[in-house]
Amino acid sequence: MHQAERGLFELRQGRPLYVTESPGGLTQPGMLLATVDTLSPKTLKCLLQVNADPLRLAVTHHRAKAMGLANDDSSEDLSLKLDSEIQLSQIFSMCTTAGKHEDFELDSRPASVPEVSGLTLARIGRVLPAVVGAQVSQTLPETLAARLSSGSILSVTTDQIENLAADTRVDVTHVSDGPVPLEHAEHARFMVFRESFGLLEHVAVLIGDPERWQDPVPVRLHSACLTGDLFGSLRCDCGEQLRGSLGVFIGRGGGLLLYLAQEGRGIGLGNKMRAYALQEAGLDTVDADRVLGFGDDERRYDAAVAMLRHLGVERVQLLTNNPAKVQALVDGGIAVVDRQPLFGKLNRYNLPYVKAKIDRAGHWLTEMLAGGISDK
Repeated sequence: MHQAERGLFELRQGRPLYVTESPGGLTQPGMLLATVDTLSPKTLKCLLQVNADPLRLAVTHHRAKAMGLANDDSSEDLSLKLDSEIQLSQIFSMCTTAGKHEDFELDSRPASVPEVSGLTLARIGRVLPAVVGAQVSQTLPETLAARLSSGSILSVTTDQIENLAADTRVDVTHVSDGPVPLEHAEHARFMVFRESFGLLEHVAVLIGDPERWQDPVPVRLHSACLTGDLFGSLRCDCGEQLRGSLGVFIGRGGGLLLYLAQEGRGIGLGNKMRAYALQEAGLDTVDADRVLGFGDDERRYDAAVAMLRHLGVERVQLLTNNPAKVQALVDGGIAVVDRQPLFGKLNRYNLPYVKAKIDRAGHWLTEMLAGGISDK
């Protein structure tokens, strides 16, 4: 576990990672991998020096479908052979632009086990899920062997990566808390939690006196949205839902907002902006994420369940339009006694977003759509 977490850090920092099939070791043939998102000329040169074979680009099955290299029923990640003269900008374009890439069809094969593991680490690290790799032969090149021995390149086995990905348990540690008077809720307290096996920090915002909260407790699970929450973006209804939930809590004498660090439905702020660019070109929010190689929704709510348990909350009235949030709490042993919808205003910018949430993710937003577009 520890070694895979170190490998995740290495990839995020733009350094190559040596991934071998388990059981592995410094003498085990594997692949030297780097993420497309953090690929630099220096790292690309390092990959090219491993052997004379062309580099390969591994992409998720979501991206493969967007490139026209897989059918809708496929769940197989693909590996594509790259031209020896390919440039960084071309590799990046292959992984972020819409449209089909039939030219690579004859050069594609199922991704190898090390490549799939590299994609797994990239996804966990919230960088673009695409990796460039060089296959290492039975005899390690002297330069690579020396760097592996010195530790300047880290070696990780596929089993170690799979164990990291399979550990779905999320423990949170209460870090700190303090009073934060809000504009319409002076009696508010912010409690910060940190995931035990990661760097993510989540915030529980307690409105009112917990001893006087209703039963069930009004609760909102809110994934961070910088553009909507802070700047009032018209592309989504996140900011309105955030402020609307606080209004509900105030009207009922208190409640609990769990502010979760999973921007862009779990793909991160950078990839969210890439998805926005694709949406400008005509894709809906789901297809834009798929073009980038992500699933329809990468969020998890284990941390929310752990925070509720820490706070002793067992029965909730959930403020949400998302059936996945209801199911996640139920699966986590939290009783969802009631659900209350939470609507924002429909406008010409968020209309495609709301339609996609209804049609593609099953969100309960039909009533919001029926209200029509606001002229403000």
